[in-house]
Amino acid sequence: MTTCYFTATGNCLYVAGRIGGRLLSIPQLMRQKEIAVEDDAVGIVAPVYAVEMPMMVKAFLEKAKIRTDYFFFVYTYGMGYAEAFAHVEVAARKAGLTLSYIDAVQMVDNYLPFFDMREQIDTLPAKDVEGQLDRIVKDIAARVLRPVHVTDRNLAEMEKWTRNHAANILKKDTALGYTVNGDCIRCGICAKVCPADNITVTEDGVHFSDHCEVCYACLHNCPQSAIHMPVEAGTTHYRNEHVTLKDIIRSNG
Repeated sequence: MTTCYFTATGNCLYVAGRIGGRLLSIPQLMRQKEIAVEDDAVGIVAPVYAVEMPMMVKAFLEKAKIRTDYFFFVYTYGMGYAEAFAHVEVAARKAGLTLSYIDAVQMVDNYLPFFDMREQIDTLPAKDVEGQLDRIVKDIAARVLRPVHVTDRNLAEMEKWTRNHAANILKKDTALGYTVNGDCIRCGICAKVCPADNITVTEDGVHFSDHCEVCYACLHNCPQSAIHMPVEAGTTHYRNEHVTLKDIIRSNG
C-alpha cells in the first residue's frame, strides 16, 4: 500500500502515518518531471480547503500515473466538507481512476481568518480523532468500498461554490499580502516548510512569490510568530501534537 499526503500543520502527515504503507509527500513528488505510483492500494490524505482539495493535490491527480485496484482518499477537516467528496470523485474520474473509498477525519480548522486556534484545539477531545482514525484504518485494511455518486445537483453546487467563494480563497498570490514583523530572525523555517517553494529568505528579509498554496504552513510553523495575514481570528498557531517541525520540513522541504 502507498499513501500520498499533503501536509502543512502535520494533521495529514499524522493521518497518513496511521493509515500506513509507503508514505510519499505530494510536494516532493510534484518536483519530479514524471510521477508513477503503482501498488495494490494507493491513497491520498489531504485537507479540505474551501470545500475542495488543495490546488497542488488536484494538480497531482492530473499529473501522476496511478495504477491500483483500490484507490482511497481521506480528508482532514474542521468545520465541514460539503461537496468535497464530489470534487474527489470528479477529479479521480478525469485521471482514469475509480474511487474505491473516501472518508474524512474531523480535527481542527486552521483557517486563520475565521478560527481561533486556541478554541479549535480545545474542541479536539470531543471530536475523538483517534476513534475516527481507528475506523478508517480498519476500513482501508479490509478494503471496504465506499464510493461516491455525483449527481447533477452536486455538480451545480460545486460550480456555484467555486465561482462565488473558493476562487476568492484559493488564490496563488495570497502570500503577497502577508507581512513579516520585527520578530523575524531570518531562520528560514518558513521557506523550508512551504510545500510550493514560494518563499525565499535573504539578508534583506522574507520574500513571497505568486504560487502560494494557501496552506498557512509558514504562519503556523514560524517559531517567532513573525508572519501575519491581514485578518487573523487569534494569535495562537497550531501544529499536530504528534508531529515535529522537523517532520514538516522533511515532508515539504
